[in-house]
Amino acid sequence: MAGTLYVVATPIGNLEDITFRALRVLREVAVVAAEDTRRSGQLLRHFGITTRLVSLHSHNEGLKAEGLVDRLRRGESVALVSDAGTPAVSDPGAELVRVAVAAGIRVEPVPGPSAVMAALSAAGLPDIGFTFLGFPPIRGKDRESWFGTLGRAVEDAPVVFFEAPHRVKATLEQLNNMSYDQISVFRETTKLHESVYRGTIPEVLTQLTVVAGEFTLVLPRKKPISGPAERPSDDAVLEMFGRITDKRGRDAARQVAAETGLSANEVYEIVRKSKG
Repeated sequence: MAGTLYVVATPIGNLEDITFRALRVLREVAVVAAEDTRRSGQLLRHFGITTRLVSLHSHNEGLKAEGLVDRLRRGESVALVSDAGTPAVSDPGAELVRVAVAAGIRVEPVPGPSAVMAALSAAGLPDIGFTFLGFPPIRGKDRESWFGTLGRAVEDAPVVFFEAPHRVKATLEQLNNMSYDQISVFRETTKLHESVYRGTIPEVLTQLTVVAGEFTLVLPRKKPISGPAERPSDDAVLEMFGRITDKRGRDAARQVAAETGLSANEVYEIVRKSKG
């Protein structure tokens, strides 16, 4: 009889968040396939678990998947874990799951901690579903396409995504230029230096003085703009911009953008040209 591939969620920070079931599975399987054996080794040692670890990360998953499925066919059970949270969700593991399913192997999820669900639960948004978009691509057309997908998705429901610490400010600035308003940013959720930043994007950028750690961002649903059907003239844009005296240039441009359906960059460019 073939073994079972267990997809095991592990803590995203606080080790107390691990489930009793996850601990039992990690003890009972023949081997634990881990994204980083050093990191997962610390988890196992903390709970006195001596199960053998093997490496399964994004660079070797294609090579290792078949060997692990062979073990499963022979009747051994395998636990798949990532560095934190749920494997195969913006983490390695999906290919192993696909190969196991194709081989007729039972795949059993062992749910647990999730940065996505933790952020949503603390964001205080209406219960209308959500879209998860993983990590934004780093550059080029893929990144441009990803922001286009976000723009369409956020009209229907809140959007949740991850970002790396060295790119989080640039991503927030790009969202700001796209006329998004409120946002919640969760840093190091469940860890010692856990922080939450809420407000407009400029406000969050001001609050965000520490950019180390893991980031989960939640954009509320963006209601369709109730602006004019036709593109306003440059003169109309300038008139609207000139009436706003209590905000700085970029913030005023964002307000005009929200009222007209233009992007903040378009409004700012019209104002810049008018000044010569």
